[in-house]
Amino acid sequence: MLFGDRERLLKLYNAISGKNYQEPEALEINTLDNAIYIGMKNDLSFIIDEQLSLYEHQSTVNPNMPLRFLFYISDLYSGMTKEENIYGKKALTIPSPCFVIFYNGAETQPDRQILHLSDLYAVKTAETGLELTAVMLNVNRDHNQELMEACKDLKDYAEYVDRVRRYARDYPLSEAVDRAIEECIREKILQEFLEKNRAEVKKMSIYEYDQEKHIRMEREEAWEEGMQAGKSEGLKEGIKEGILRGRNTQLSEMIRKKLDKGKDISQIAEELEEDETRILELIREWGLKED
Repeated sequence: MLFGDRERLLKLYNAISGKNYQEPEALEINTLDNAIYIGMKNDLSFIIDEQLSLYEHQSTVNPNMPLRFLFYISDLYSGMTKEENIYGKKALTIPSPCFVIFYNGAETQPDRQILHLSDLYAVKTAETGLELTAVMLNVNRDHNQELMEACKDLKDYAEYVDRVRRYARDYPLSEAVDRAIEECIREKILQEFLEKNRAEVKKMSIYEYDQEKHIRMEREEAWEEGMQAGKSEGLKEGIKEGILRGRNTQLSEMIRKKLDKGKDISQIAEELEEDETRILELIREWGLKED
């Protein structure tokens, strides 16, 4: 929502790339729309200077992001070349891709790390026929200081999120969000944006924080259940199996609740940060209703 604005997005791109573009009109936003691209929806994608950048925001570490980026870029390239003759002798020209993940979860992570599609391959080889690399940047407060100083909106966003989390330790979530918004406006942190979009920001902040907390708690409970199940079997493999069984049970319960609310497979996969195939497998395995 914040960086859907061309001016802010251009400043973020300049900070990431080291460029100094000044004309927001030069930036073409082409974010995937779930209504057009079957089940595919990403956070932000745009073209500038013949480069196609895909930006994703994550509050949990997801090693499958390179695979998701592969799906996104494939759909984008397909849309760009649908009127072209891909079977002809003339080589087509496509923008070069850049994949960035902005991480602001509660788990400790380094300022910067690289994720590879090849890390997901079942068989590792010296050479791979297909590789995709994505950079994951930690955008929590007190991380990536040089980047934050180069993009004030990103720094302000990190400050806002940090205040919500800190206040949520001592106050009800709704009050914690209100306090963070009021403070930030008073201290000119995302002031104009928060004043203009206060109600929606509050609603989204509460939802995202609850979702993050819920997923974290579910994982902790699944781990504990798995450890108990594994210990009872008395084998290392039993521990692994028990952890997996506990996690699947918790995940299936989350899926059931979302199905009851009328959400489709794509929405559930996006909210739980799981593959749609995995969601469908659990629905069938646990006998959940899809509609």
